[in-house]
Amino acid sequence: MGRMKAIGPIGLVMLLGLVALIVRAQTFANPVIGFDEQFYLLVGDRMLHGALPYVDIFDRKPIGLFLLYAGARLLGGDGFLAYKLVATGFVIATAYGVQHIARRFAGPVAATAAAILYILWLNLMEGEGGQSPVFYNALVLVAAGMTLRAVERRGRLFPCGVVAMAAIGLALQIKYSVLPEGFAFGCILLWLGWRARTGILRLMGMALVWVGLALLPTIAAYGYYRAIGQGPAWIFANFLSIGGQAARPWTAELEGLATCIGILSPLVLVIALGRPWRWMTPDRRSGFRFLLIWLAVTVAAILLYARFGSPHYAMPVLLPALIVAAPVLDRWRRGWIAVLLLAIALAGQMVLAFSERAKGGRAAALAVARAATPTPGCLYVYDGYPALYMLTHSCLPSHWVFPGHLNTRDEASATAIGTDPAEEIRHILARQPGAIVDDYPRFAFGNRATRAILRDALARRYHLAACVPTGPGRVRLVYRPGPGATPAHCPSPVDLGTAN
Repeated sequence: MGRMKAIGPIGLVMLLGLVALIVRAQTFANPVIGFDEQFYLLVGDRMLHGALPYVDIFDRKPIGLFLLYAGARLLGGDGFLAYKLVATGFVIATAYGVQHIARRFAGPVAATAAAILYILWLNLMEGEGGQSPVFYNALVLVAAGMTLRAVERRGRLFPCGVVAMAAIGLALQIKYSVLPEGFAFGCILLWLGWRARTGILRLMGMALVWVGLALLPTIAAYGYYRAIGQGPAWIFANFLSIGGQAARPWTAELEGLATCIGILSPLVLVIALGRPWRWMTPDRRSGFRFLLIWLAVTVAAILLYARFGSPHYAMPVLLPALIVAAPVLDRWRRGWIAVLLLAIALAGQMVLAFSERAKGGRAAALAVARAATPTPGCLYVYDGYPALYMLTHSCLPSHWVFPGHLNTRDEASATAIGTDPAEEIRHILARQPGAIVDDYPRFAFGNRATRAILRDALARRYHLAACVPTGPGRVRLVYRPGPGATPAHCPSPVDLGTAN
């Protein structure tokens, strides 16, 4: 490739910001792009009104993720655009970091292309909004960058380790899945100290500081909950409950894994066919080996976790993979780089459009909200958009308001969520929700016990008041108390399983 003068930091941020805003703009008006992030925003919103995660609203994510959403909610508006803009800011910062590290191994065009590809590839992996990797990838990249500095001896070992482990500590309070990367970075830092013949006592002291920094945010979170008498609730939600989840059918997991592999396959081919490690000069080899180790750790961590229900689980692979691919792109003609960028950008926009068509967009969500606004009582979303609680300004009928905690087989035990789902459904229905939202067709891996309890209550005390199409063959069902006429376009009682 011909030489190109690198643009300055301000110009680079403006370029990456423009790309991010353009390719993510399709989602900005849609409040229901992802069930997880709808729920995170709901928790953040209720935290500002005094609710406490794990105590008043159950979930397993660390408190840092909910604090991010609570902070986004403070920006005003309805919260949906605000959190997406905050997430976009993290994406821009992460892409900037990708370019900065890739520049160590490739020219400015290839490094900038790698940064732009990070932004574009997120749209292929349900990263168009505020899934947790969108936030923690930025912190992991900081940790990786500082570890790389130590590996290449461009910075003193101890300060590099301090920044790296502090970043990992913060990332752990967004999602604990970054632990394998943090462990690998820590081992590499210790190995560097051992190789540099650092005294054993000094090395142990450094290790204690690094480990302490990595654990400090988690210890602080536990300390707060213990101080208010809720330590057991925090421990159960953050660590114990994951062991109670049942495995999904292996066929579903294999299908999800195949999807992840398919999405990443162009990047895999670029690396496998280009073999960038062949071209590293001696002064870059140690740093590039670190990148390969980092890439291997992210792949191994995802495979060991063995849950592939969403492509966003594979998003951590993007960071090292794109940096490793940058030297290959450096040998491409600019026209081919432009073709790759355009292809991924167009594919991403198609995926976003298809996703909205399949799940429903703003118009469908608002239509469901209008039909489901409870008067009086709380709304109960058995299966549907968690965002409806905010869109209808409803009170919460339970501590377990994420639909999947009560309506899926893998959560169907007290060891998974801290209560018997069937008993909790009975408690919710005993409070007589002012509206109940369900979904049709039924989820294939639904909780049969809670479904039977709900079906009985709907048949005896509710009528089907509205049916809102939210995609091809998908209908959101809104039930209201008492007798009433069912709209003609709704599924039949036989199809719904409510016929007498």
